[in-house]
Amino acid sequence: MKKSIKKSLLIFSSLLLITFTACAKSKSAGKKDTEVKEAEPVAKVNPEIEKLDRVLLSMSPRCKEVIPNGDPEEFLADLKRVLETRSDFSSEDLSPFYLIDKTHKVASDYEPKGLIHLEKNDAYAINKNNLSLRPEAYKALAVLAKAAKEDGVKLTVSSTYRSYEYQKNLFDYWVSVDGLEEAERESARPGTSQHQLGMALDFAPVDDDFDKTPGGKWVYENAAKYGWSLSFPKGYEDVTGYRWECWHFRYIGIEACKFQKKWFGDVQQFMIEFIDAWEKAE
Repeated sequence: MKKSIKKSLLIFSSLLLITFTACAKSKSAGKKDTEVKEAEPVAKVNPEIEKLDRVLLSMSPRCKEVIPNGDPEEFLADLKRVLETRSDFSSEDLSPFYLIDKTHKVASDYEPKGLIHLEKNDAYAINKNNLSLRPEAYKALAVLAKAAKEDGVKLTVSSTYRSYEYQKNLFDYWVSVDGLEEAERESARPGTSQHQLGMALDFAPVDDDFDKTPGGKWVYENAAKYGWSLSFPKGYEDVTGYRWECWHFRYIGIEACKFQKKWFGDVQQFMIEFIDAWEKAE
């Protein structure tokens, strides 16, 4: 019998307690003793599904709401494909699915290995001279930008890797301009920014109208096809900790973008939190 992901969230026993129980039966009349029928074999529960159930139950209520009804084995197969893509990234650096947010940090001295400086080129524009990305994101940006250009759109990159010190200065600046409460909504404290991973970038213009520009419209329609995921979607500030940033994308790979859209309501934070919990679970 197929079990569903939604049932896993709503009814704990639906995935864990489907077993065949032993039954006892009296022998024919005239015999004094009751002989218990030998128990039938107990159906084995897939330990991966048990683990999935535990991890899903640990997720936030908001995350559980977006997970669609589906087959746990299909979910696990999709998850396996995503985790296998880690071999496409340097094993000497942080995972492409590293959880970094307001409560999960990297060290002040962390710098991605092999950062590649962005130079002026025909595929996309840059509006600063100190931009760099991890090799995987650098290559993926070139593929994305080439596809956009073939569709008549030239993208502009405004921000990429930021060091801990750079982010500290930036956060302090916005606190001085907008005050602490407002700065917390749109600027990460040092050590908590996706930009320090070297896998995230901001497209230009960096404002709320980016999604209305030709570049913004194209990116929203096509970025996931090339492994780029919107980090801070509209309506999820309580989840991500940041207001909508229509210009900020993180490279996680094509399979992860598919997984995110299929199982997590296309919300990057939910998927990254799940992967983090999955890898920490026993």
